[in-house]
Amino acid sequence: MSTPPLPAVPSPGALTQDELKTLVGRAALDYVVRGQWVGVGTGSTVNKFIDALVSVRHEIPGAVSSSVASTERLRALGIAVRDANEVERLAVYIDGADEIDGKGYMVKGGGAALTREKIVAAQSDRFVCIADASKQVSVLGKFPLPVEVIPMASARIMRQFAALGGRAAMRMAGDKPLVTDNGQLLLDVQGLSISDPLAFEAEISQWPGVVTVGVFAFQRAHICLLGTDAGVQTLRFD
Repeated sequence: MSTPPLPAVPSPGALTQDELKTLVGRAALDYVVRGQWVGVGTGSTVNKFIDALVSVRHEIPGAVSSSVASTERLRALGIAVRDANEVERLAVYIDGADEIDGKGYMVKGGGAALTREKIVAAQSDRFVCIADASKQVSVLGKFPLPVEVIPMASARIMRQFAALGGRAAMRMAGDKPLVTDNGQLLLDVQGLSISDPLAFEAEISQWPGVVTVGVFAFQRAHICLLGTDAGVQTLRFD
């Protein structure tokens, strides 16, 4: 299979959100360690990275993916994918975020893959977040917080969030609850202001029935490649 040409890189200026995603997707190639497995996240920004990754696919053994959707896209482009259990460590994990603050803490899960994203991030040496400038916030909570839950606990967990001032709703796919790749349900919680992401993640993770909360504080970003009209801004949190 021949390697297709990389998509054109948008010039800095008044860029669309899609063009900003292309910029950071291309920029993330600089953090792919040749000869090493790469962790690949999920979402529209990551899709831009996957498209760019094709250009170096012969220089890496392959990828560990955080979702069925990303796995299918990678394999369709000729990039080998392995289960996380088959790869001991990853040099880097490339993924997007729904929000990222000034310390590299994130809210993730808009693409419904937060549990597998957190797993792949945990076995990676470095987390590189790719996002457009609209995702940068001073305090997490503007974006509805995704929480993956076991179905029998969903109503109780919604009440627990209400006690914290949050408004939890079941994420739907048409007229039925969305089911994750793990066979569980997703709640989206609005009305929260998460000023201490580490403490918040630790607390919610202990609630019985919570599979994963979409605050990434213990697996925060080390670097964020932020797409702006002036080009890619590199934020470092090491």
